Amino acid sequence: METVFVYGTLRAGEVNDISEAAARRGLAAPNLLGTATVRGHLFDFGSYPGLVVDEAGVDVKGDVYEIDDELVAVLDEIEAVYPNVGGVFLAHEVMVKVDGNAVNCRFYPVTPGAVKGLHEIRSGDWVEHRRTR
Repeated sequence: METVFVYGTLRAGEVNDISEAAARRGLAAPNLLGTATVRGHLFDFGSYPGLVVDEAGVDVKGDVYEIDDELVAVLDEIEAVYPNVGGVFLAHEVMVKVDGNAVNCRFYPVTPGAVKGLHEIRSGDWVEHRRTR
């Protein structure tokens, strides 16, 4: 089992909803552990957001799930993260707090150079931003 922090289209009800992605592949449903934040800058790429981690940024809201190891490959495919291939998204680890407990999570920030000229989502919440734009 792994844990993952999702802040954009993988959140519940969004276009790449993590639970629906698992169900489409016949994998076990992810277990929602709770919400968390990561400090950084969230940018609007149009149909999805991108997070640049920065302690001087805002709290970017997301959800933390416990997932089967097999679902990691599905998430990597959705985020176009492949071994030895550069892209917009990266696979990294981040420590977050869920209900006061530290949890080490996989997550998908973007390369800082990919956000040049894009609108920053100052609220730090993709779902709220998408619904109100």
